[in-house]
Amino acid sequence: MSTDRVEEVERADEAQGTAGEAVATLAATATGVRYYPVAPGVRLNVRRGPGTQYSIVRVLPEGAMVPIYCQTPGTNVSGPYGTSNIWDNIDDGEYVADAYVQTGSDGYVRPRCG
Repeated sequence: MSTDRVEEVERADEAQGTAGEAVATLAATATGVRYYPVAPGVRLNVRRGPGTQYSIVRVLPEGAMVPIYCQTPGTNVSGPYGTSNIWDNIDDGEYVADAYVQTGSDGYVRPRCG
């Protein structure tokens, strides 16, 4: 998935509030990819790998929604949704700590990364 598409969904969210969530849901339905919200008020670090030892690639803005293509174990992180070692792959070579993403589960919600 391209960064442009994620930014397009984020811009829709910022401009349209809940209507932006509807846009993201429709986009997810059309592409088969589901988007998950980042914890409210959080600017989330995106890293090159599944752990805090990896470099930061970019920072997601507050209110971002992210696709999760696969998940993998990594560094334990404590966040708004608990403590977890699960990391979410949101793009090629880009990972975020699952403890900051509202997936509705304490476990894996997508296949493990290969």
